[in-house]
Amino acid sequence: MNELVLDASVVLKWFASPPEQNTATARRVRAEYEAGRLAVVIPSLLYLELVNVAGRRWGWGETPLLGLAAALGELAFEAREPELSAVAAWTARGLTAYDAAYVALAEQWSLTLLTDDQQILAVAPQVAKPLASWEPGPRREG
Repeated sequence: MNELVLDASVVLKWFASPPEQNTATARRVRAEYEAGRLAVVIPSLLYLELVNVAGRRWGWGETPLLGLAAALGELAFEAREPELSAVAAWTARGLTAYDAAYVALAEQWSLTLLTDDQQILAVAPQVAKPLASWEPGPRREG
């Protein structure tokens, strides 16, 4: 099974309405995850970022935000926390500490970070790959 770190720029597109750039690709990632062909690893701050964007940028009220919180809980991603020293090192290279957490986590576990965040892609091209170029891994027959 393929294993990826996803950041908020990807998972947000699963819930965005109207669709944003690369939403179709993000939703293909979701379909692979839901079909059990992809494992998703995240830092727990992902959930806070998603609720924040939905409430602040999208202007969602309490009822839809509570629905989002419930939906996020059902996703059952594997939450792992990155080493703080690695987050600090990536922050020193120009990322926010929040974005650095995704990069550090991917680096720490030798995983690819899938992102639609151009700053992350510019600063950490050896760890992060663009959402736009994502293709599902080969399917294995039983």
